[in-house]
Amino acid sequence: MQKKMYLKLDPKDNVMVALQDLAAGTSINTGTDTRLVLLEKIGAKHKFFLEDVPAGGSVIMYGVLVGKAQQDIPAGSLMNVFNTKHAADPYSYNGFRKKWTAPDVSRFKGRTFNGYHRSDGRVGTANYWLFIPSVFCENRNLDVIREAMHNELGYAVSDKYKRFTRSLVASFKEGVNTSISDSAMFRAQDKKERLFENVDGIKFLNHQGGCGGTRQDSQVLSQLLAAYADHPNVAGITLLSLGCQHLQSDEFIEEVKRRNPSFDKPLLVFEQQQSQSEESLIMQAIQQTFAGLMKINKIEREPAPLDKLCIGVKCGGSDGFSGISANPAVGYAADLLAALGGQVLLAEFPELCGAEQDILDRCVDEGTAAKFIHLMESYNNLAHNVGSGFHMNPSPGNIRDGLITDAIKSLGAVRKGGNSPVVDVLDYTEPVRKPGLSLVCTPGNDVEATTGKAASGATLILFTTGLGTPTGNPVAPTIKISTNNSLATRMADIIDVNAGEIVSGEKTIEQMGEYILDYCIEVASGNIVPKAVLMNQDDFIPWKRGVSL
Repeated sequence: MQKKMYLKLDPKDNVMVALQDLAAGTSINTGTDTRLVLLEKIGAKHKFFLEDVPAGGSVIMYGVLVGKAQQDIPAGSLMNVFNTKHAADPYSYNGFRKKWTAPDVSRFKGRTFNGYHRSDGRVGTANYWLFIPSVFCENRNLDVIREAMHNELGYAVSDKYKRFTRSLVASFKEGVNTSISDSAMFRAQDKKERLFENVDGIKFLNHQGGCGGTRQDSQVLSQLLAAYADHPNVAGITLLSLGCQHLQSDEFIEEVKRRNPSFDKPLLVFEQQQSQSEESLIMQAIQQTFAGLMKINKIEREPAPLDKLCIGVKCGGSDGFSGISANPAVGYAADLLAALGGQVLLAEFPELCGAEQDILDRCVDEGTAAKFIHLMESYNNLAHNVGSGFHMNPSPGNIRDGLITDAIKSLGAVRKGGNSPVVDVLDYTEPVRKPGLSLVCTPGNDVEATTGKAASGATLILFTTGLGTPTGNPVAPTIKISTNNSLATRMADIIDVNAGEIVSGEKTIEQMGEYILDYCIEVASGNIVPKAVLMNQDDFIPWKRGVSL
């Protein structure tokens, strides 16, 4: 396939996207009888106008309103924050209007993944032991336990940084200056064997809640922690509690049972204010957890159909190629999984601003649509009440790389959810219930969103990035997908899949989508370990239901 220089995303658009740097004076084929000459340099990922747009005129991209001109804009000009401001059309539910033609899934029919089967019928893609503090006071104890157990049981990230620091200390004592380039010998990763072959990791949910704040904060946190304890990728839990905090241990256990009445995983509880000493608490927690690890190590991977997969889709550090390469490729993979009876979770409600009508046209019934509208409007109103709003979501990095308005960002972001019907809308921490595409109410913030997606049941997360985002999740293996070739090369240590091949013309969206689903099956089976898991990028930030974009 020949690489294109620029791209028009919809016949109704009055802007195009530059797929490479375009010099001023470049002649553009607009698809009409006339050719356009660029008035200024247009950087790759940025947009330029195909026609004169008067002040107050509409800016159309993806076939819908994404902004309003703030001044007269001549054809051939660069779109920027000075000449274009966010705008979006009003939305309403007019019935299930977007009939879906499922993609061809013949090459995936009968495929399985090797997962961990739980007693309630769900299947995990990993087998983790989880440490949970009921209050921030126990974070330090978790840190001590993490260092001890990770190092001795083979789950620690490479000791290369410790060795490098030791080399600097030795050089300092010897009066020698040591540079990074002189220390390649310290970069090799230790090949520590795991003691428990069938335990994929020991994870720790450090947080800053559980006391102080409001009782509602503690209640939401309890629901979140219970969701993680009940997660299909979790086989056992150790809970550390101080004793006097708002979030009491028995309330947490009740929340777990309320969420899953058939919950039967090992759950160890330790109250520090009832222990003889901190040392005694830590040693007992380690000893009893070790016994629990011996128990869950007996669980082995077994084949499961693909309809047992639940994949969360997320974008972070987005750029002007996100809506062109990685997001639609992930969306095609999502459509494949939905057609196979699996579950897909699309979250980040601030990044659906401007895409509401597309979502509503895909809602299968009025109740689903009404819940979406209620959650969107309540959340956006909360932001407006403190002088903000969803329209202020794009970050400086997003804007520098071509995402000028929130509607542009949102319409690119929503493409990672594919085109299948919206079968359900879930509030924060609500569990996924139906096969197909469900929406999950979370902030757009990378870690708050992935934290919420895992709480709703995502057993894998597909995370697209154009600028490079080093993040993951404690219980849902996170697969990082680059939107462009440059990032995939520059930050190869965090990128798993390069969707930049779509921009360079090496693959189609459909080919990349099939590759991504194949990759998910390998990760779900334990045959491939994503970079975020290898690097212990176990990021976890609870949402207090306040304003977070």
